[in-house]
Formats: sequence, structure tokens, C-alpha cells
Amino acid sequence: MKNIHKIIIGLSLCAAVQSAAAQSDSLQKIVKGRANSAEQMAKPYVVLICADGFRWDYAEKYRAKNLLKYSAEGVRAASMFPSFPASTHANHFTLMSGLLPSHSGIVGNAFYDPARKEMFKPSDGSWFGEEPIWVTAEKQKMLTASFFYIDTDPAVKGTHLTYIYKRKKNYTPSGDERAAAIKNWLTLPAEKRPHFIACYFPETDHAGHNYGPDSKEVNEAVTGIDETVGKMVEAARATGLPVSFIFVSDHGMFPIDQAHHLHVPKSIDTARFVVVSQGNYVNIHAIKQADIMPEYERLKAEHIDGYDVTLKKDLPKGWHFSPAEDKYNRFGDIVLVAQYPKVFTEGETVGAHGFDAHEHKDIQATFFAWGPAFKQHLQIQSFENVEVYGVMTQILGINGLPNDGTGTLAKEILK
Repeated sequence: MKNIHKIIIGLSLCAAVQSAAAQSDSLQKIVKGRANSAEQMAKPYVVLICADGFRWDYAEKYRAKNLLKYSAEGVRAASMFPSFPASTHANHFTLMSGLLPSHSGIVGNAFYDPARKEMFKPSDGSWFGEEPIWVTAEKQKMLTASFFYIDTDPAVKGTHLTYIYKRKKNYTPSGDERAAAIKNWLTLPAEKRPHFIACYFPETDHAGHNYGPDSKEVNEAVTGIDETVGKMVEAARATGLPVSFIFVSDHGMFPIDQAHHLHVPKSIDTARFVVVSQGNYVNIHAIKQADIMPEYERLKAEHIDGYDVTLKKDLPKGWHFSPAEDKYNRFGDIVLVAQYPKVFTEGETVGAHGFDAHEHKDIQATFFAWGPAFKQHLQIQSFENVEVYGVMTQILGINGLPNDGTGTLAKEILK
């Protein structure tokens, strides 16, 4: 009876996966003509799952049974420090490149480039001047795949992932659809099978912004993600392949001071300055360099409590945005820095992020890892998210590019 019961469960999972695959397959784009090299076919597999805004304590706070189980079997970090600014585009690319935002050029969710004289467009691959792991892998004849992972839609450095489910507005795939993608990719013939798979979940970020990190909506989002991860792991394990999972987030979430919203000063002359607000800070770019100091002095004289007025050269060293470190010159000449937990906002946002994770615990992110590549039953201290890139390149056996990681995390957690 036990064997019959297992067969029925297995058939039910296959039926659900096949049905889900049919529903979402129209969103998948495939680059034809590619194949793993003979050398790469023998390599292990990595599934990177990033849950946006999944704060360091959410798994325990909301009793995410699968994530707690898997991380207890493998590696669980006390937390992970996002790079500054703790925003979505910046840290998703940091995870994929091992580069600080100041060095990758992806310095926030919205930013201005004085040389290009335009605002960041994530759909335009030319904004990504540095090489992410999927481009490196594809160049070395290892196939890659993405299910909605941030900023994998455009070609970067002229290269697309081989397999990609492109994000669609107002569409959230089900857990069965995500499991179906994992199953279908990992059951392809060896020469066509992706060895690096990146997946993205937006639900905890949306719920955190709209309802706050302590809400039932975040609880529901965590539960949904946890159930889906269970289905994805089950689908991967059924293949018998050496698949290792890494579950991370890009940043945490905190409840903002809703009684004291900050507002960008209307006195700033937008004919002379480009102003870009990111919630916890506002970048002010001068069209003419001669205007920087007079405007800085004026803003210092008029500003109210709740934020600080800072020159770029005087920003905290830990942010790595001094003029010497801001490789693409995309941070402001003058920066208005909100005082936690206040933010610059005109809307009804309840939760936010973006601040320095070393200063504010709620900004810290999650890191769990399990599978054949990882040591078992290991709990580690908090670390910088630039280290994740080196872990992935080492598991995959590809030659990574120079980055801001030290390699210490890989030595600590890999077998």
C-alpha cells in the first residue's frame, strides 16, 4: 500500500507539473542552437531563488516549514548584508556579479547617468556595463535559465540566457508553474540542460511595502513561497541530478514612520539639477559643476529635521560611493539622506528598505543553502552578499570574473 500511495502522489505531481507547463510555456523564450560543451555536461547544477524583500527573520517569524527544514539540513546564515543601497535592481545584480553597486553601475531602482543624460531603463541591456554570471557561463558553453529573475530579460554584453521566462505585467505564476519549469529544464537531454537556473519571487516585497513586515499579507506571502520552494525541490530531487539550492533575498523591510513623511524640497531648480528620489535618499545631479556648492549650502541652510544634506565625497565610506569608487558616476553630487525610519514618499507606502543594513537590522536579508555541494547542519554568521557569486561559480566549475568578494564564504560552506 505504501508503494501504491507513493506512485499516486508521483503521478499527481507529474499531472500538476504538466498542466502548469502548458499554461505558462508561451512566456518562455529559447535561444536556438546552443548546447553544453562535453566538459560542462559533467558539471553540477545550481538553482538560485531570490525572494524580494524576504527579511532575515521571516522564515522563523512566519514558520516557513520547508525553508527551515532545508536550511537545517544544509547551511543557514544568521543573516546576509545587502550592499548599499538595499534596493531590488542593485542587489539582484550584485548577487549575479559579486560587484558592489558602485562598481557594477546598477546603483538603485531609479537613477540618472550624467554621461548618457537619461534615466535607467532596465529593459535596455546597454545599462549593464559589467558581466553577470549567466553571461560568463554561456561564454564558457554552459547553458543558463531564468524564471522571472530581475534584469535577465535584455541581452547583457550581447548575450541572452538560453532559457528565459520573461516577466509579464499583472501575471504571477503559480507554484505548479514554477515547479514545472524546474522539472522541464532538468529533464532535458544533457546537452540542452541548463546548469544555472535563477528564479524570482516578488510577493514578500509587494506585501511588505503595502501592508508592512508584520502583516498577515506578508505571512501569506511567506507561506506561499515556502510551499512553492517545496514543490521545486521535490521536482529537482526526482531527477536524481546533483542540484544544489541557494535561497536568498535582496534586502529586508521595515515599517516606516508614517506620521512624518519627508518631501523633496520644491525649491530645487530642475532646470539646473536632475533630482531622483529613492525613498531613503535623494540624488541631486548638477548640470553644471559650478552649481554644486552654492546649492549644497542653500539646502543645508533651509533643510528641516528628518534628513541630512551631504556632498558625495562625504557619504559614509561603507556605502562605497565616493567619487573614486562610483565607477559610472551615477550617484548624486548632493545627496539628501533620510533619517531612519523616515523616508521621502508621496504615497501610502507602509514598509520600505534601502538603508545601510549594517546600521539597521530590519534591512538585512536571508541566506539558506542546501544540496550536495554544501556542508550539512551548518549555521554561520552574517556576511556580505558579494560573496554569493563566488559560491556559485565554484559549484558550477566555471571561471568567474574579478569581483568584490573575498572567497571566504565558499571556503566556509562548500564541501
